[in-house]
Amino acid sequence: MPYRPNARPTTQSASTPGRRGRRAGIGVALLTGSVTTLLAIASVGPAAAAASGTSDRSGTGTTPVTARSEARVTTAVLDLDHPTGKPQVRGKDVPYDTASIIKVDILATLLLQAQDAGRGLTQQERTEAEAMIERSDNDAATALWRRIGLAPGLEAVNKRLGLSSTVGGAGGMWGLTRTTASDQIRLLSAVFADGGTSSANGSALSTTSRNYIRTLMTRIAAGQSWGVSAASDSDSGWALKNGWLQRSTTGLWDINSVGQVTSGTHHYLVAVLSDGNASMAGGIATVEQAARTAVTSARAAN
Repeated sequence: MPYRPNARPTTQSASTPGRRGRRAGIGVALLTGSVTTLLAIASVGPAAAAASGTSDRSGTGTTPVTARSEARVTTAVLDLDHPTGKPQVRGKDVPYDTASIIKVDILATLLLQAQDAGRGLTQQERTEAEAMIERSDNDAATALWRRIGLAPGLEAVNKRLGLSSTVGGAGGMWGLTRTTASDQIRLLSAVFADGGTSSANGSALSTTSRNYIRTLMTRIAAGQSWGVSAASDSDSGWALKNGWLQRSTTGLWDINSVGQVTSGTHHYLVAVLSDGNASMAGGIATVEQAARTAVTSARAAN
């Protein structure tokens, strides 16, 4: 049976808005995408980020130019209840910068490397992994990126998990890893599909490893629970990771979202990648609409 996400643990206060009422509260740990470090964080929502000009300014030392939307978006959807099917792709399946969706791949790499070594994660690694996925903590991501061996470590594991079009960011710039929507479906399949992914190059993620990633992806901070969750029928029927990055030279935004959603009686893996968005809020709206459209199309094809 495919993975069925449990109801999200109750960790919010009664005054914290849920997914359906979250729009006004979006924004925790904003990845600003420094070309040199990708470590800067600003705790602002999308509207405030746009108003304040929060951005990557390295290399220019100047405020970004006024953003003019040149948005493009690609979606890929796979019905987990029809595992022999192929992903439905909408838009050009070309590489995009990952921003923080790479954090799922970093964790998968860490876990498979630990499996190879015959060990579990240390308490420090668990603390960093949980901060990296649940709160999108960049310092934790940087620590684990180094621990897995940077891009070469990531790419070696990705080959074993079936990814073929993902190239790790240079040096410490994990957020500038390049990936395609189809490759993100392959990664999600390694986490959510029955049996994960295996190849002649090595073993797949274990059931314990897959369950750990899935669990963290259902515990996303309330202000970051936008994205592919919009295509789910219920507040508890999703697991996801989002990425957001403003570029210094244009002021435009990369907005990405990947995960699993429940719609009707089926469970879908969904990857939505976009760039060239004029604002973070606009990019989120684009990604959510693309996710809904893609899942509706996949349901109609059943």
